[in-house]
Amino acid sequence: MWLGRQLDALYDATLALVYPMRCAACGASSVEARADAPACAACWRATTVFTGDETCCWKCGAQSAGDVPPEKRMDVRCRRCDAAAFTAARSVGKYEGALRAAILTLKHEPHVSARLGRLLYDTQRRRPLDAATRIVPVPLHAERERERGFNQATLLARTLASLSDLPLDEWSVARTLHTARHRAGMDARARRETVERAFRVERPRLIEGERILLVDDVFTTGATVSACAQALKDAGASEVFVLTVARA
Repeated sequence: MWLGRQLDALYDATLALVYPMRCAACGASSVEARADAPACAACWRATTVFTGDETCCWKCGAQSAGDVPPEKRMDVRCRRCDAAAFTAARSVGKYEGALRAAILTLKHEPHVSARLGRLLYDTQRRRPLDAATRIVPVPLHAERERERGFNQATLLARTLASLSDLPLDEWSVARTLHTARHRAGMDARARRETVERAFRVERPRLIEGERILLVDDVFTTGATVSACAQALKDAGASEVFVLTVARA
């Protein structure tokens, strides 16, 4: 193990010298460890990463003011997510700094760094996401996936599955509507109407009775994951949890 760490450090030092990578978050520093790509260590330290001790809406994960004892956290509700179909949603951290850079980079480079993978795994192991029994990535429409060449949610889900004992299901859910991209400034109702009936479960026998962990990159209003969760529940899923890299 010691030798492995030394070799990793030597590899990183050589890579930083020969092929320096500019930090995608601050644009000023270089990325010194490939496990941190695409952001530098300083930007990772400056980014808000949730620990699980925050006071938040137990259902959607929205941060709340005040300090609530651990035994009372399940009672915290923002009420804005009452109609959402998912059971509970959590994110690794805020949509800022290194997490924002990781998400934007992932849209055109199919790589999930070791640091991001570990953060996803740490978040999945906390309540209530630790009750999940199967991982399902939020699918892209086939046309959009062909344009991009990959689905970033699938890459995140594969990374998480490789670190956990949960089975990965990439095929049971399909996106049947090629919806317009969500634009900045769209309110929750407009986003919800955009994705209504956009998903279909094609292998309900694999979904029935399962506690699904839906994986995606960003939680904004929750409209997309709620629509996907509704399709899963209609197919017989007992619960649907949501894990995203960041919360906008």
